[in-house]
Amino acid sequence: MKPKTIYLVLCFVGALVPYWQFVPWAVQHGMNLPLFVRELFANRISAFFGMDVLVSAVVLIVFMRVESARLNIRRRWLPVLAVLTVGVSLGLPMFLYLRELRTEQLKSLGDRRC
Repeated sequence: MKPKTIYLVLCFVGALVPYWQFVPWAVQHGMNLPLFVRELFANRISAFFGMDVLVSAVVLIVFMRVESARLNIRRRWLPVLAVLTVGVSLGLPMFLYLRELRTEQLKSLGDRRC
């Protein structure tokens, strides 16, 4: 299987798995942001995971910005939106998918020039 296909499948997994947990919580509590934050940081272990994901999201957004500019990736705002609305689990494979598309485009342009 091509990496591009794997990244696309991982986009679906990365969107479905987090929302599998979030949607029932949101149905039960509504969009109660103070409760969400309180439960996210309820103990040191959950705070560890929460902080890890927040730092990873910031690092990923910086990486996507740099790499998008370097490769001139189109629709570079989509993975950033994915990180902000779902999380790293969707934003990372989406960016890797777009990066793979762009790499293939650049390779085919290089092959045509030869």
